[in-house]
Amino acid sequence: MKHLSTTAARRAIAVAAAVAATGLATTSAAFAATSAPSAAATPRCAANAGRPSLAVWVAVDQSQGAAGTIYYPLDFTNLSAHSCSLHGFAGVSAIDRGGRQLGSPAGWNSGTSNTVILAPGATAHAVLEYHDAVIGQSPGCHSVSTASELRVYPPDQRTAAHAFFDLQACSHAGPIYMDVGPIQPGAGTING
Repeated sequence: MKHLSTTAARRAIAVAAAVAATGLATTSAAFAATSAPSAAATPRCAANAGRPSLAVWVAVDQSQGAAGTIYYPLDFTNLSAHSCSLHGFAGVSAIDRGGRQLGSPAGWNSGTSNTVILAPGATAHAVLEYHDAVIGQSPGCHSVSTASELRVYPPDQRTAAHAFFDLQACSHAGPIYMDVGPIQPGAGTING
């Protein structure tokens, strides 16, 4: 009998340890979930094909130019009835009236990327750098075409939004003539 009670005692200790570990893991998980920023629970902003929930546009009137580069705010406005989040870099390409990509897609600038939560109707932005000097001087640009809009993929999305924007673009892949920075809060202005 003594052997059975020792085995039973060991099982009781093992069960108690397992319950304590499970309770600790559950408590830790609950703490991690409640202490995580609300951005983790906020869905990502998406450019839905049928019913757009995110508008993307270039604030042409807020541009600045310097030494062969023109800086434009690329604004993202939440059209949905719920908050959504943006984090990282958008994918940007110039396209012609037929939807064909012109030249290489925009590069990504270095910069710190923070999660931006957009309430319904709120706007965030990224800085779009258009290197007009590359278009005019780079031999790898080939013949120059006119783009009618930008195809913009919000960060971590596979569906694009379109922003009307006439610009000169390289006809074929080659030199990078646009760069885009990380998503930032607020609408873009001349001062930032």
